Amino acid sequence: MSSNLEPSLGARLVGMARDLTGTPAHQENRRRLAAPWLVVVDPQVIFADPSSPWAAPRFGEAMHVIRAIAPRFGDRVIVTRWLPGQTRVGSWRAYFKRWEFADRPPTDPIFDLVPEAQNLTQLDTVDVPTFSKWGNTMRGLIGPTPRLVLTGCATECCVLSTALAAADSGAMVRVISDACAGASDENHAEALHLLSNFDPQIKVIKSAEL
Repeated sequence: MSSNLEPSLGARLVGMARDLTGTPAHQENRRRLAAPWLVVVDPQVIFADPSSPWAAPRFGEAMHVIRAIAPRFGDRVIVTRWLPGQTRVGSWRAYFKRWEFADRPPTDPIFDLVPEAQNLTQLDTVDVPTFSKWGNTMRGLIGPTPRLVLTGCATECCVLSTALAAADSGAMVRVISDACAGASDENHAEALHLLSNFDPQIKVIKSAEL
C-alpha cells in the first residue's frame, strides 16, 4: 500500500478545529465568555410604579447605580423580565390567586422595562415565568459556569433565586448590594445576609468594590 495516503476525514477535521482555536475570532469569543457579565434582574414597571403592590421603594436608587456601572461591561449585559406563565400548574395556582393583579397577559405594559433599562444592552431580554432567571437561555448566552454580577429587583425574590441557582450550577456570583432593591429595606438586608452565607460561590459587595 502507498505511504502517501491523504489524511482521513476525521484527522483533517481535527486539524481544522485545532487551527480555528487560534483564530482571533475564537480567542475573542473565549475572552468574552471568561469576562464577568452584568445581569440586571427584572427592571420592570411592575416593580417601579409606586401604585403597584410589588413596588420596590429604592428601585430608582438601584437603577442609578446600575446605569453607572453598566458601561464597564460593554456588550456583556443581560436584562431579564419576569412574565406570567401561560399555564397555572401546582403552586402557581395559589400564587396567582394571592397576586391576582399580576395575572395579566405577558404583553401588558406593566411588564415592560422601565425607560432607564431599555438601552442597557443590545441583546434580547431573557424572559422567563420563574423567580430564578438562571436557566437554558442564559447558559446558552454565557456558558455553564460564568462570572455573574447580579443587580436588580427584588433582592429577596428574583435576585436571590437567580444567585442560588447560578451558584448551584457552578457560576461565581457577585451581588451588588446598592444596585439591588427589595420590597422593603428589611427584606433587602435579610436577603443580602442570607446570600453572604454562600461565600465564596456568592459574594455580596458594593458597587464601589467592583
